[in-house]
Amino acid sequence: MTNKIPQWFDRLDMLEWQLCQRTAGFSIYRPWLSTLKIASKLGDWPVWVALIIALPALHGRDIGLRLMFEYISTALVAIAVYKLLKTRLCRERPFITFGGSIQCNEPARDRYSFPSGHTMHAVMFCTLAAVHSPVLLPWLLPLAGLIAISRVGLGLHYYSDVVAGAALGYAMALASLGLSTTSVLMVAATS
Repeated sequence: MTNKIPQWFDRLDMLEWQLCQRTAGFSIYRPWLSTLKIASKLGDWPVWVALIIALPALHGRDIGLRLMFEYISTALVAIAVYKLLKTRLCRERPFITFGGSIQCNEPARDRYSFPSGHTMHAVMFCTLAAVHSPVLLPWLLPLAGLIAISRVGLGLHYYSDVVAGAALGYAMALASLGLSTTSVLMVAATS
């Protein structure tokens, strides 16, 4: 089976490239570029692992361990769906498609951009934290926003990749919350 870029991605690329070029152009300012690189690196995994590890301290051992399992399971399912989409849709990264006009300011892990995995995780974990640990949102929400914009600003993603990643992350979090609520209700009903 040969992977082909859907024609609508070609049209979308042409619609978005100038906006992406402008956003990536701000990276000529060193403080902004440094901020984007740090946000991108934090969005790779460190901040989410720290959040998961902190759950027992925030919620007590029993609830914290259950939440850890929920967050890790949700992340693993999200990664599987993300990789499936990315390898089937095969949308080239903007710096590949528009190499001369959009510069890559951070090494890409692979060739394809749709959807943004960094944004997916940021939105997914923020949504889960909004329900379980809302006290963390003043720190997590600005970071999630920076992670999302860093993906475009570093030349790695289009805006539609970021929007799709956010939608996927939100859907994964809602599904996880729905499943955990259903399981809690089932346990309560049998008690």
